[in-house]
Amino acid sequence: MAQQLETDVVVVAAGLSGLAAANAAAEGGARVIALEKASNTGGAANMGMGPCAAGSPVQKAAMIEVTPGELFRRHMFYTHYQVDPRLVRAYYFKSGSTIEWLQEMGVVFNSVRPAFRARERTRAYADGEYTWHVVQPEDGSEPGPRAASTMVKRMTEHAVELGVEFLYETPGTSLITDESGAVVGVRATNKAGEEVEISAKSVIVATGGFGANAAMIQEKIGLEWGKNLYSFAVPGMDGDGFNMCHEVGGGHTPVTMEMMYQLPDNMNHFYVEGAFRQPCYWCDRSGERFMPEDDIFNTTFVGNAINHLPGKVAFSIFDAKMLRHWKKDGPDIVSHVHPHDLYEGFEAQFEVDLDTYLDGEGNHVVAKADTLEELAEKIGIDPEGLVSNVEEYNQMCAGGFDTLFEKDHEFLQPLEDGPFYACRQYMGAYGTLGGVLINSRMEVMTDEGTVIDGLYCVGTDACTIYGDSYNYAIPGNTMGFCLNSGRIAGEEASAKAFESASGADDWDDGDWD
Repeated sequence: MAQQLETDVVVVAAGLSGLAAANAAAEGGARVIALEKASNTGGAANMGMGPCAAGSPVQKAAMIEVTPGELFRRHMFYTHYQVDPRLVRAYYFKSGSTIEWLQEMGVVFNSVRPAFRARERTRAYADGEYTWHVVQPEDGSEPGPRAASTMVKRMTEHAVELGVEFLYETPGTSLITDESGAVVGVRATNKAGEEVEISAKSVIVATGGFGANAAMIQEKIGLEWGKNLYSFAVPGMDGDGFNMCHEVGGGHTPVTMEMMYQLPDNMNHFYVEGAFRQPCYWCDRSGERFMPEDDIFNTTFVGNAINHLPGKVAFSIFDAKMLRHWKKDGPDIVSHVHPHDLYEGFEAQFEVDLDTYLDGEGNHVVAKADTLEELAEKIGIDPEGLVSNVEEYNQMCAGGFDTLFEKDHEFLQPLEDGPFYACRQYMGAYGTLGGVLINSRMEVMTDEGTVIDGLYCVGTDACTIYGDSYNYAIPGNTMGFCLNSGRIAGEEASAKAFESASGADDWDDGDWD
């Protein structure tokens, strides 16, 4: 017989959106149980650096004037108005107060940043917004990947103080409905393999998509993990919530991925990957360039481009002269994500990777050679195509103008000084986006637009706000949406528990611009 529990709100999964939901619901006075498949909280957020926000105390203190209305208008323009404007507006107009909310929990923000530092003429980031609220690690170190794990710790501690009950290694398996179709609870399986039934007034699904489910990715998106896609596959993100919501009639939305580009197992080859993210020579397997290389730091644009290349693979190539330049002067484009000493130990690491670094099909990911022909043979580029295209490119460099893509002349560095270094570039992604239809209160709706009473969905399972491409000009967006959708759902669910007003005016302030 299943173990029987009862509460006001059940949060299914305790990643970033689930933690936000649990805290908000508990602050509203609701009794909260949070289920979590893993043995700790945070999920993919533990890999990140910080959320997007507008009108926050951190921005105001730094004299950065970015308003919610400004981001709302820019966001809708970027997506060509293909996304739900009320959902987008709810998120941005909540975001500034959410930063203050996190600060009250003890979260410290190091700074507000654009995605990358770039020269004005580097088009992809010349107009990036200062919205990325980078978390200060508790050890006082310079923020980098995983900085947001400190935020996760503070949120988890606050939830425990509020009385949230965490059931670890206890994934939700299905939703419980009554005769009317309303959701009234959750079934789960605890770490002993026993079934648990939790009755509740509201359920908030926050399971983070299906980025670790290769079969679902191929079925829903058409990409093959380990062949033409090397996305982050955070353990546990198997589509549980996606499926649970649809099983009780939840509506469907298009499913996408936060497309970008990266190397297989990139976290174990971080220095090599970062070294190639420069405006050198980028081509397809025929040796032809496919975009202006000074735009390669807009990882979404590059991922989109690779998706349409033969074999869905690109190649980044530089020569010894460029390497000497980067060692002496630093990289042409500086990333906040990759280490700042990329080139100091590059050659030693590269030599180790030459024979051992293979992709899922046994191809060498990196190569080095004294001639372009030999390089092409080693890495999988047509030798004649590469040589002829590089000759054309070198002529452009000598003339000081890119007659194909109009790449900035500052980055027109010819490929002529061996040895040459090459790296395969594949499509990557942080995870999946969307699938479950919600409204601006994060309530799940049927395909006909009817609200399913008692059911909310937040985070990446419900994130449909980007259209077909993540907007890197407003960085921190996915983490921002997770936080704010979770917080809104938690407030709504706690209000429902006490049959009180929704408190929507706190976040849906249409007059603040």
